[in-house]
Amino acid sequence: MTIGSLYSVGRSTSGPARPLPSARATVPLGLRLLAAALCGLLALTLTAAVFVRTYAGQWLDGVLLPRAERGGGYEQQTVLVGPAKTVLATFGSPTLIASLLGVVLLVGVLRRRVVAGVVGVGMVVCAVLVAGAVKGALPRPDLQIDSSTTHNSFPSGHVAAATAVLLAFMLVLPGWARRWLAVPGAAGVSVIAAATMIAGWHRFSDVLGGVLLGVTLFCLAAAALAAWPGDRGAAGGADGGNLWRGLAEAGIGLVALVWALMVIVPGLAASVQRGVLVAIVAAAASTMFLVGAVVFLVRSTDFPTSRSPRSPGRPQPSTETRKIS
Repeated sequence: MTIGSLYSVGRSTSGPARPLPSARATVPLGLRLLAAALCGLLALTLTAAVFVRTYAGQWLDGVLLPRAERGGGYEQQTVLVGPAKTVLATFGSPTLIASLLGVVLLVGVLRRRVVAGVVGVGMVVCAVLVAGAVKGALPRPDLQIDSSTTHNSFPSGHVAAATAVLLAFMLVLPGWARRWLAVPGAAGVSVIAAATMIAGWHRFSDVLGGVLLGVTLFCLAAAALAAWPGDRGAAGGADGGNLWRGLAEAGIGLVALVWALMVIVPGLAASVQRGVLVAIVAAAASTMFLVGAVVFLVRSTDFPTSRSPRSPGRPQPSTETRKIS
């Protein structure tokens, strides 16, 4: 005689088995961004301490951006002064800044990333306010250097705002568009940075400080969004397809950068002094590296969207009734 029994056996049918997370994935994105923000803040503080407060730093700034023989200002004697002032006047237009921030909000609305758009706009405003506050509060001592003055211009508000505007788009764009915007966007920031030095508005250290300020604020903003509740995309896996695609994109960006240097640097070398040329190239390289680093950190992360009350949640595990005899 067969004795059969009928009872429920719980069997999860929620989906296929998930792979174990990698060692890198075990560290939350928010913590990685906070660590990057701390590194940026330390670099910003160190840059200010060295270039503003020490003899060697002020001397190096003076070598890279010498004062004019007539007038005592830092405006360079070159035909590029006119174009540089045009660039600064264009980017400094409140209408252009407002339009760019409006596009950030629009992209955030269209992609249902309204919070990210608002955070991006706030990040730009914060960059301008912090740059102005630091510039007014940080004293520049007189260290008896002929090529230096006691007027503090650290950090550059123009460069900080340009960096923050570029990175504000990184908060609302998808991963693939974010990577393609990074190179031309960083090039645009580099042009603005070069214009501030050619026009004599800022020293090399001011430019570096502006980029570091924008990058630090971006890491803080992205860390806050990473902790925001809501639906989000993947945090950027390390599978083979993504790796090869990332390498291909990096290769294309590197080729474009080398080509741009080969085209632009000879013309700059014939138009500006050697110190200014070194400062421009160093500022561009620093901008490319710092922007590329933070974009790589959030490369495939889709920041959270507001969760709709009608959006379906995760499928619940179901149970099946099995007859065991």
